[in-house]
Amino acid sequence: MKALRRAALALGVTAIIAGVVRLRGTGGVPPQRGGWRELPADELG
Repeated sequence: MKALRRAALALGVTAIIAGVVRLRGTGGVPPQRGGWRELPADELG
């Protein structure tokens, strides 16, 4: 019974932490710079 109670407590704490992280989140805008760019012909070789 003690192990079951500990497992339930661990799951509860994990759920609370996951909820806080989800609510807090970054929610920002994806980066506007970087990524793919077209290479000029002289850089291909």
